[in-house]
Amino acid sequence: MSDRDNIQSLLTLRKLTRAITDVVRVQMTEYLKTMTPLVRPQVALGEYVQGGQKDAGRKADKAFKDLQTMYEAVAPTKPFFLQRELTPPLDFPRVGLEITPLDYVHVAQAGSISRKIKVRSPLTWVLTYTDVPPTRFQELLDSKGRDAAEVQRFVLSYIVLHLVLQDPAITQIFNALHFPITTTKSPQFGELPVMRIGIPVATTRPSDAVVIESAELTGMDAFEEVIDVDDLKRLGDPLKDRLLDIARQQMPELV
Repeated sequence: MSDRDNIQSLLTLRKLTRAITDVVRVQMTEYLKTMTPLVRPQVALGEYVQGGQKDAGRKADKAFKDLQTMYEAVAPTKPFFLQRELTPPLDFPRVGLEITPLDYVHVAQAGSISRKIKVRSPLTWVLTYTDVPPTRFQELLDSKGRDAAEVQRFVLSYIVLHLVLQDPAITQIFNALHFPITTTKSPQFGELPVMRIGIPVATTRPSDAVVIESAELTGMDAFEEVIDVDDLKRLGDPLKDRLLDIARQQMPELV
């Protein structure tokens, strides 16, 4: 935004960003509803989850061992401080998938002015099972009389979803739908894997001076990134690109 670093152009880009975000959110929600049966804990963990079926191929054994390994590495650490033991079968209801907008804190600095701003990345969401969004998780961790069993439920939900989404077939489906999923970590949740989903189009934050001016105009210490229009123009179709590559190799004179 170096050549359009002003409030008027920001308002235009913000309007475009919100229109695109609305369309993307609706489409993503529909896809996630369809994909839910493939990513339920019972699918990967079988009889290790209440109501799960015995896995004749013993893939569930490996999945549970992977779960134990990750849980033992994460559970006793800050900010969870849980016991390491897991006793199957685990209690997971028939959960769905839920998305939560991705926010982060940025300290904007312009001359002698410094302001802490809550920034939203509008085309990226945190992906979790239902009823365990990061906002509720943070509230639980911050509460003085927090319930260890409830903290464990959140921790297990995040780890299980991470393990389920390591399936290459599922990853390929989301990539083909233009909604790639990535694993990240966040400062407030330590070493716990946090899944994110979005579209392969960047959003950007203008200069700190514009961010501060926007906050002063709205009266809120909040800001929303805007879409990178050039990145939007470069959005491709993986299948189309793959087929064109084959065509170039086989019959370059036709391409």
